[in-house]
Amino acid sequence: MSTIRRNIEPQSTNIHKKYHHGGTLHRKINIPTLLQWQSVGYFLTLLTGIGLASLSGCARPGNITQTEQPTAQPTPQQPVSTTAAIAPIDPNFVVAAVQKVGPAVVRINAARTISRQLPEELDDPILRRFFGIQPNPAQPRQRVVRGTGSGFIINASGQILTNAHVVDGADRVSVTLKDGRTFEGEVVGQDIVTDVAVIQVQASDLPVVPIGNSEVLQPGEWVIAIGNPLGLDNTVTAGIISSTERSTSDIGVSDKRVDLIQTDTAINPGNSGGPLLNARGEVIGMNTAIISGAQGLGFAIPINTVQNISQQLIATGEVQHAYLGVQMVTLTPEVRQQLEIESDGEIDVTADEGVLIIRVVPGSPAARAGLRAGDVVQTINNQPVTTTEEVQRLVSGSQVGSQMQIAVQRNGQSRQVAVKLENLPVQSES
Repeated sequence: MSTIRRNIEPQSTNIHKKYHHGGTLHRKINIPTLLQWQSVGYFLTLLTGIGLASLSGCARPGNITQTEQPTAQPTPQQPVSTTAAIAPIDPNFVVAAVQKVGPAVVRINAARTISRQLPEELDDPILRRFFGIQPNPAQPRQRVVRGTGSGFIINASGQILTNAHVVDGADRVSVTLKDGRTFEGEVVGQDIVTDVAVIQVQASDLPVVPIGNSEVLQPGEWVIAIGNPLGLDNTVTAGIISSTERSTSDIGVSDKRVDLIQTDTAINPGNSGGPLLNARGEVIGMNTAIISGAQGLGFAIPINTVQNISQQLIATGEVQHAYLGVQMVTLTPEVRQQLEIESDGEIDVTADEGVLIIRVVPGSPAARAGLRAGDVVQTINNQPVTTTEEVQRLVSGSQVGSQMQIAVQRNGQSRQVAVKLENLPVQSES
């Protein structure tokens, strides 16, 4: 299992985290066997309801026109190009982009206090003396953990975007601009599910970044990252977009619900929250994660998603995410056969395609509506679905409180189930 690193650079402690797939199956289903399915490309996804698909475009080749000559002797024809013209790129486009955006990229220092507590039974002077536990003045009961990340200014009056994991649980946040000015920051709001946070500083006439459109990105485009990796301020790296719709389940981050931009641009701890730019110097993503030990694998949140989440945080201080409450896997003949073996025939799946519900979270909207492990989702609101990603995106695009009509196949019989979506219960990472 790969280790996913959130790119915040700790100053006094390692706060990188690991995320794993997993889940509990009812009805005698063997968990380790199901987890082995992941090695051949099946991912269990806890449907918690966030994910904004990035739509990638493609260039169409030009039409080829051929002209027949009326004479008996064929006349040699000029060769016809079958590829679209490629616009020349300024060899100094990276320099131009950095000069344009660099002043609005900031370093974010976050600090939080952690209390060191003894078990209640031993937090007594007599008992400590009895067990030989001597007070150590050199070890304070509290310690301060500091970390550094990146961010970018979106409003001249001091609104700054960064990753939620950069400021989560912080007691104090400070923001340092490229020109050396430092401001105390206040966290306006943070969304753990998409890893987006908004910080406000009391300032005016600040430089701001230009915002691009992440829905028109294509693999192969040049991109540029600016941030503060490993405490090295204003570091610039460049590369290309490797993929535009990499789901968090693909990279083992099961607690997040957002499709990511994959890039081979060098991203390191401390880059978290910094901007990913296109060749025109527009922000098209927010750098958020890397895979430990891998090279050329960096991930960014599409800026359209970041904007949507940040606007809600600025307006209300929180974000609501539609929540269904199932664990699921894309159904294939191999998955169906394995399920029948593991459940001793207790679960009878006859469908050849669809989305198989592996587990229903107790007390969730799905559980209250009567969905069961072994149900195969075939349509949602009359729209056919064949993959877990399709289900996730349909739920993500729904409003909390709305009703979703789900057609499932259960034991060879078709059923319609109406589910009222609720707000996702989220716990802080701290």
